[in-house]
Amino acid sequence: MTVAQLAERLHLECLALPAPDREIDGAYAGDLLSWVMGRAGTDCLWATIMNNMNVLAVATLADVSVTVICEGCEVSDDLRNAAMEKGVNLVRTELPIYELCVAVSEVLR
Repeated sequence: MTVAQLAERLHLECLALPAPDREIDGAYAGDLLSWVMGRAGTDCLWATIMNNMNVLAVATLADVSVTVICEGCEVSDDLRNAAMEKGVNLVRTELPIYELCVAVSEVLR
């Protein structure tokens, strides 16, 4: 499933979608950025509540397909613009991380 398809299916708010056709292969949830860098799989969805510029660096290093900012955390225009410039797909949801991951699991089956 692509990032755009998942965003539509789960009603995710698209903040930056420079690569909407990128495929998603699994998911990872975590907020400790150093932990995510070493454990998130390439092409996975990354669910987090982190909303600072470091998120873009981690998403790039881990090579995730999309980063989902959960629980409606605010995202600055600077972060959105930088995500577009760096080619990082960034979406947001009001769902808690657990509920998002359950929904993603059901959709990716």
